[in-house]
Amino acid sequence: MEILVCIKQVPGTSKVKVDEKTGVLKRDGVASKINPYDLYALETALRIKAKVGGRVTVISMGPPQAELIIKEAYMMGADEGVLISDRRFAGADVLATSYTISQGIKKAGNFDLILCGKQTTDGDTAQVGPEVAEYLKVPHVANVKNIIDIKESSIILEADLTNVLEKLEIKYPCLLTIEKDIFEPRLPSYKKKLETKDREIRTYCLDDLEDKDEKMYGLSGSPTQVERIFPPEVNLAKEIWQGTSEDICDKLFEKLKDMRYV
Repeated sequence: MEILVCIKQVPGTSKVKVDEKTGVLKRDGVASKINPYDLYALETALRIKAKVGGRVTVISMGPPQAELIIKEAYMMGADEGVLISDRRFAGADVLATSYTISQGIKKAGNFDLILCGKQTTDGDTAQVGPEVAEYLKVPHVANVKNIIDIKESSIILEADLTNVLEKLEIKYPCLLTIEKDIFEPRLPSYKKKLETKDREIRTYCLDDLEDKDEKMYGLSGSPTQVERIFPPEVNLAKEIWQGTSEDICDKLFEKLKDMRYV
């Protein structure tokens, strides 16, 4: 089975500056890591490979430094890595990002199963996975909570619909977005780090993709325009109250009333 996992490099801290003109995060010089939700997708892929055989490829869209998370995926057991990187991809919203990733997947090969994390910690939209599936014209299921059975031409799973678990069977090729805690992600292996230190990472730029129209990518291909984005203000003000529980409750009620919360 050919399995593809979409992974993303996200800031390793919440203290990230924002470009006030474009609304884009300033990622240069900021410590980064694999998006935590993508680790569950990668672990799912590796377990499916262990059960039925095949290959696991990871793909990421980002600057050249995103090679670091592909190398980390190698240390966890991924067989191959693809990086989609071009300055012309910068500033993409979810639609342009999804289109770019779908073009990268088409270039990378044919896959039976595409897995994505539920969402990213720097965007939290949970839209990219399903949109990639729409561009690829393959069926998809979001919020997959459990893999029940893996068949030759289909996969049986459970999807979390908040109030109910839905059992589904979906044929390949398909795309799934994986919920957290489906499996415990493994740690990178030092042994695999040594084994894969010289493993190639395929890199594609815009000129390598099937659709080379720059208007489909980056800020030009993003219909969503950020009106204003800013970091939250840090408020360290505090009050310490003493007295009986009744007195403190009365003070709290009056405080909330003054703040117009009640």
